[in-house]
Amino acid sequence: MNGKKRLLGFGLAMILGASLAAVPQGSAQENSADTAKRKVKTKTLPDYPELARQMNATGKVKIEATISADGKVTNTKVIGGSPLLVGAAQDALKKWRFEPAAKESIEVIEFDFSGHN
Repeated sequence: MNGKKRLLGFGLAMILGASLAAVPQGSAQENSADTAKRKVKTKTLPDYPELARQMNATGKVKIEATISADGKVTNTKVIGGSPLLVGAAQDALKKWRFEPAAKESIEVIEFDFSGHN
């Protein structure tokens, strides 16, 4: 009986793993193919978090930003990076302003926390 449960669990894991691998990529790829990259009018550099500084945390943070037609960042989604650095990057990105465009767009922005910020 124990062997059947293991086999069933293994089979279920294989099915779920295969279904996750087949998930299509998000609309960011689709959008970037349609439109040119939006130009930044105003950038705000992120503050290097004190805890990250104390722990000598460095690295890159990637964030997907939804930008309204008037150039304001309306939404952010973290793609990757250290949890110690993500908040500072998101706070800075929300202050950025982009050139106006005909419609909303999505951009992927990367911040580099090299320890010298």
